Amino acid sequence: MRKKLRVIKLIALVLAFVLFDISVYNVFTKRYIDKRSDEMKEKSVEISKNLPFTEDSDIVRLDVKEKLSGDLPVVDGAAALFPMYSAFVNAIYPKDSVSFDGKDFSSDSAMQYTNTRGAYKAVVDGTADIIFCAKPSQEQLEYAKQKGVELKMVPIGFEAFVFIVNKQNPVDDLTTDQIKGLYSGKYSKWSEVGGDDTYIDAVQRNKGSGSQTSMLAFMNGTDMKKSLIGALVGRSIGYTFRYYVKSMASNDNVKILSLNGVYPDEKTVASGEYPLSSNFYAIYNAANKNENVTKMIDFILSDKGQQIVQQSGYIPLKK
Repeated sequence: MRKKLRVIKLIALVLAFVLFDISVYNVFTKRYIDKRSDEMKEKSVEISKNLPFTEDSDIVRLDVKEKLSGDLPVVDGAAALFPMYSAFVNAIYPKDSVSFDGKDFSSDSAMQYTNTRGAYKAVVDGTADIIFCAKPSQEQLEYAKQKGVELKMVPIGFEAFVFIVNKQNPVDDLTTDQIKGLYSGKYSKWSEVGGDDTYIDAVQRNKGSGSQTSMLAFMNGTDMKKSLIGALVGRSIGYTFRYYVKSMASNDNVKILSLNGVYPDEKTVASGEYPLSSNFYAIYNAANKNENVTKMIDFILSDKGQQIVQQSGYIPLKK
């Protein structure tokens, strides 16, 4: 009888550990499993699937007869805009101007990718001629000023800064003030903004990224606070750009929130009705004398260039 009780206790103990492991996985581990490809994790974009002059590339292909020649502008930019500026290069650059070894672009390649922070440094330092990004951070502007560089920012399309949650979250719409409250610590539970009785995990992005710069501008000086209990057991909210979550890092388990009752679709973003609509830019050093810089920007603003913007999934300046 005692032996039988010991066996029962042992089985119960094993089951308790199993249930504990399952609970830990479901509550903590599962939330942070990253199912993206290794390239996406490392680069924030699948470069190999969006290269110019590659047959199986996912980029937009537009037949343009007049190609750039001579001193080709070196281009760089943000992850969210990589497929678009790759399509620009594919349209008007010669095929031998881009060199990619499967992981990185070679130093003599006319196309580079260092993401937002690296791109702003590159255009100021002179290792890139044109970059494609959202507005610079204050730190990036100060770096340009220290180096004596005047940045010219040419709007080339519209984008929306969006907030995302798990599709199981019952919240579909928040006001901009509620968003600020979630990130400033004013609210600790989703029930305070119309959701369920779970803690809020207000996720932030890396310093210097386009998303973090836009978020800091949105908060307008209000400090963002992190909740330890929210990070452990809460429902997450994050932020990014519309195209990135719609196309590049699409996930069936994620939904974009409406803000102030307005959903960020092409119409509301282009019209400015969506409250966090903004431009993205082609940016260059005002002192850059390379004539091809102007030629490339003229192409981007042309009907064919704006066609690439639209067909790449972004919102053009004019339709």
